[in-house]
Parts: sequence; C-alpha cells; structure tokens
Amino acid sequence: MSVIQSIRDKYAAVVIGVIALSLVGFILMDAFVGRGRNTGNANGSVGKVNGEKIERNDFEKKINLQTAMYGQQAPQREQLVSTVWDQTVDEVIMNQEYQKVGLQFSAKELNDVLFGANPPQWLSQQFSDPQTGQFNVNQAKQYFAQMKKQKDNPNLEMFNEAYIRPTIDQALRMKYMALLGNSSYVPKWMAEKTLADQNAVSRFSYVSVPYTTINDSSVKVTDDDIKNYINTHKEAFKQDEAVRSVSYVIFNASPSVQDSTKILGQVNSLKNEFAASTDPETYLARVSTETPYVNAYTIGSALQVPNADTIKKLAIGQVYGPYIDGANYSLAKMIDKRTMPDSVKVRHILVKTAEKGQPALADSIAKKRIDSIAAAAQSGADFNALVQTYSDDQGSKNSQGEYDFTSSQFPNLSREFAEVAFYGNTGDKKVVKVDNQAYSGYHYIEVIDQKKIEPAYKIAYLSRPIEASQETITTANNAASQFAATSRNKKQFEANASKQNIPVLNAPDLKKNDFQVAGLGESRQFIRWIFENKTGNVSEPYEIADKYVVAMVTGEADKGIMNLAKARPIAEPLIINERKAQRIISSKIKGSTLEQVAQSAGVSVLHADSVGFAQPFIPNIGNEPKITGLAFNKNLQGKMSEPIAGNTGVFVIKNEGVSALANVSMNAEQLRKQLEMQQKQMGGYRSVEALKKAADIKDNRFDFY
Repeated sequence: MSVIQSIRDKYAAVVIGVIALSLVGFILMDAFVGRGRNTGNANGSVGKVNGEKIERNDFEKKINLQTAMYGQQAPQREQLVSTVWDQTVDEVIMNQEYQKVGLQFSAKELNDVLFGANPPQWLSQQFSDPQTGQFNVNQAKQYFAQMKKQKDNPNLEMFNEAYIRPTIDQALRMKYMALLGNSSYVPKWMAEKTLADQNAVSRFSYVSVPYTTINDSSVKVTDDDIKNYINTHKEAFKQDEAVRSVSYVIFNASPSVQDSTKILGQVNSLKNEFAASTDPETYLARVSTETPYVNAYTIGSALQVPNADTIKKLAIGQVYGPYIDGANYSLAKMIDKRTMPDSVKVRHILVKTAEKGQPALADSIAKKRIDSIAAAAQSGADFNALVQTYSDDQGSKNSQGEYDFTSSQFPNLSREFAEVAFYGNTGDKKVVKVDNQAYSGYHYIEVIDQKKIEPAYKIAYLSRPIEASQETITTANNAASQFAATSRNKKQFEANASKQNIPVLNAPDLKKNDFQVAGLGESRQFIRWIFENKTGNVSEPYEIADKYVVAMVTGEADKGIMNLAKARPIAEPLIINERKAQRIISSKIKGSTLEQVAQSAGVSVLHADSVGFAQPFIPNIGNEPKITGLAFNKNLQGKMSEPIAGNTGVFVIKNEGVSALANVSMNAEQLRKQLEMQQKQMGGYRSVEALKKAADIKDNRFDFY
C-alpha cells in the first residue's frame, strides 16, 4: 500500500497493495502445492467430507484470514464460520473429484493465467498502463519477482488466500466444467421433439369441482393416516439435517420514553457550551461524543446526515439541534466552509527520512534530494524515470507515481499531502514535509486534475446514544427472570404469556449450525441451548441485543424421514384433498357427457383454448400438470376423460383438438444447438451439485462454535 494512504476499502487496503510486493515463486509453487494440505491439529476436526478431515486448526486459520481481509467490514464471526465451512466443503469435494479424474493444474498454467492475454481482473487493474489502460505484464512480473527476497512477509498468506487460491480454484473449475460440457450432445430427434412440444397447443372443455366445496373439518386424519402417507411418499419427507422449533417471548430492554427524554436533555444542555467552544476537537474529546471529530471538509453532495440542507445553511460557529441521527441525539456545529473538488489526480515522488520511527535518511540530505527532483521535473525530465529512480513509495511505482483520490479519502491521507491535492489548484507543483507515526519524509507533488468543484463543509457533531438506562434494563431482566421461573412447562409458559398479554412468537426449523433467529438477529448461544435441550424445556432469559428472550423447545426432528409431528402440517392437507377427491368422484361425478357431469356436480362446462404443452400453468385453472397431460393424450381426442384428482379439485375434460403453432423464429437445428449449449452450461453446475448431494459430510461445527 502507498505510504501516504491508509484507506480500508474492504480488504483492498491490506491485500491489493500486497500485489506490488508479491512473490512469483510463492504463488507458482507454495500456493499451488499447498492446496489440500492438512496440517493436523490436536484439537480435533470440525468435520469430514468423504472421510477427509477438516482440521480445526486449518479451519480457524481460514476464518482469521477472512477476518483480516475484510478488516472493519468483516461480518459477524458466526457468519464467517458458516461461509468458510461452505467454501471448505466445496473445495474438498472438488479436489477429490479432480484427483479421481486425473485433472491437474500446473505452475506453468497458473503463470499463463496470471500473465497471459486475459489476466484476472484484480491483477490487470493494479498493473494497467495509466495512459493506455492496457495490462502492463512486464511491470506485473517485475513486482512479483521483487518479492522473492521477502518470503517472510506476513501479508503473503493473506494475499494467497484472497487471490491466488481463488484464481487456481476458478481455473480448475473451468477445466472440470469444460470436461463435462464437451461431452454434451443433443441428437436431432430430441430437438425435433422439443420443438414440436413447444409449439403444440390444445383446446378442451372441462368440468371442475373444487376441493373447497367440502369443509376441511369434515375430513378426519388420524396419526395412522399420516404414517401411511409418509411410508408411501418417503422421498417427500426426507430432511438433510436435524431441526428444532421453539416458541419464545420477548421482554424489551430498549430505551424507554423516560430514557430518551433524559438523553435529549443532556445533549440540549451542552448546546450553548458547544457553540462557544473554540477548539472543537478538544471540546468533543472532553465531553465525549458518539461521532468522532474529523478535521476535514465534506462536499455538499456527500453530506449524508439528517437535515443536511438545514445544516449546510448554518453560519460558521452556529449550532443546529438536537435532532435524531440513527440511534443518537446530535448537535451539528458549522466549523468552516470552502469549495473543493470531489476528486483529484496527482503524481508524486517521496523521499523518506524515517519509517515507523526508524531513521532512513538525514533530513538535510532528503531535503536537497527532493529539491533537486522538483527542479528536474519542472525542467522537463521524464517523471516516471524520476519515480523509478528516487521514489520511496513502492505503491505508486507501477502507476508512474500517479494516484486518484476522492474527497471521502481526505481524512485517510497524510494531511500535508491532502491539502496540496484538494485545497490547491490544477497545475500546482509543491514540496511538502510529512511527519507522522507511519513515516517521515518529503513529497514532491504535482496536481494533474481536479473535478467537480463544489461547496464543502467542516462540521463537528456532538452525539449521544439513545440508550436504555440501568433501571430499564433491570426491569426487563427481572420480568424475564420471573416469567422463566414460573413457566417451567408448556402449560405454564402459555398461561403466563396469555395472562401477561405477551405475544408468543415461533421459530420453526432451526438448524444446529444456524447463527441467528429471524427477528432476533445474531443469537448463536441461544441456538446452542435449543439443541442441547428437549421438547418442553424452558430456557432462562437470554440477552440478545436489546431484548431478553425466554424460549420453550416445541419440536424436534432428526435427520432422515420426518417424524409425525413434523410431517403432519405437510401431509395432512394432501390427505384431506385425497379424501375430498374420493367423495367428489363418488357423489358428484355422474353421467356420460360433460353436460351431464356438470349438472350432477352443480357447476358449468368451461372451455380452455391455446393451452401449451410446455406450460403446465393453465389460464383460469392454475398449475395442473395432470390436466395438461390429459389435454395432449392422443387416445382422448374427442373423448371425455375419467375424473382426475388435480391440485385444486377434481376435473373431467373433453379434448377438442391439438394443433401446432407456426414458429418461424427457430428451426430444429437452431434449437438443437441452443439445447446443446444449455446442456454444456448447466451440465457442469448440475454435476457439481450432484457431487455435493452425494458426498458423505459429517459436520462437527456444533462442538466448537
């Protein structure tokens, strides 16, 4: 990364910059050889995939690397555990498959991918020629080679994990997909049949007796009925992993009206003092604020705060508020106004005198050197040659010393550097000295371009969070504890909730490695409790965000065929419809013509026209694939069908003809090529999904997280 910039845009700050310090030997050897390597761990494994262990030590390392790469934008740890697990399982399954089929990816191939005609986007962006925009392969190779002497660089592993491994994985995956895709073939007869099916349309008359004509309450479904239905439809009632269901009540510990009023008063009491202060940074540090003071300007179009238009109109020294900003009460004070560009392009050369407190070059020598560089540059010397020869900023050598910055990056730059870039004018050429904790030295800076000049504002914010008082928290905790103490079984739980008029909420189908409950947010420890307890058990209060939660386990279902309680909500309506169909057919479907059947059932004969074979959804009927099948049955042309139990009711139809639409937009050969392309594109994906489904995966994450 550039020594003048410390922006943390996702993990680009740590990792992208490492590209300029990367090691081709590390990439082409260690990154590839390390694939699938298992370091082992005395703490056990978090799982197995087809017998291959996923060691906890390796798994933790991946989580930590992901956390470091994301920086301040890292998701919750529980979410990272889930993400890394999915990635690891996928990687293990595919590596096993590559080995089975003999698929390999050599260091030479990786070299071709990185430095060939179509390099990865992350690489081409960093090593593109600023004049032409083309990938500068020589610069890329040069900087990879430079790192051969820096094998101990701590960022290399992060770089490898973030960029090189995914590049290898993607290349191997593409190889595998191509292997499967190139085996795809669609014969001519299949294309002709598909084209005929797509163009086929039917018209028919029908009688429909909806299931809703019989009340559900009149159909009794016993446990034995459910069991029998499950046994005859086992595939429909399989579940891949154990689930639990809970009911829970919430006792809110969010700020009360009294809490909010008190904090509003505190902020308001500081308004005059804030207005009178002459040093906003010192004052805000003394009184404390939720919004740290930033000694920088924000352009008007980027001022994303409530009441921004009002705040922009404040006179210098004037204070606005209190007002609500998110979860805070805030005051806004106008410190200063000016105009500045939204973005700038600069080029520079840096001569360091010190780095991280360690001397690099005597100040007097550095000053003479930068003055000589400035004189040479202003006399027409090749700027890039000066950069390559003299600049100590390794991060800008591949871009001829150039940088593009937006105004939002101002606070992250060395202040002296930023002021030249944003407060000066296009064409300015200046030498400035920088002295901070990261480095000391002299910059020669040329402002190449400034865009979108607009009003900018330096604003100080005094903010206090609207938080619950200890009294509010204690009251909620006590209420939750009392509820839990008197609700030790289902009957008591439901009675107390009803008596106290507390809504009982439900969370069905929770999985043991879930990390949140809908409506509650991050709640991993709560989910662990659910899976460590049995149906009917009631929890002690769990503090989740600004809530206290008391829960009761209401259901358990293990992996495999669903138990009776889990299956009933699914099976019962289907059984009811089957019984209704039997009643309707036996009591209402009479006659040898549609008209007679309609009269017997007390309904009318209806008509459907231009029903497509490839579209099972029928206008005015719905999704009824059985009816679509009857409508195109050659044996029923001009005949009345037997009664059919559909999804929504019982149907009797009379097919009045099947015809074909003229499709001039596509012939059989065009369709054949299209189908073959679809097979090639989807075949690989489906094969990968099939591998995952067939894999023997043992998940032990619950034992550790």
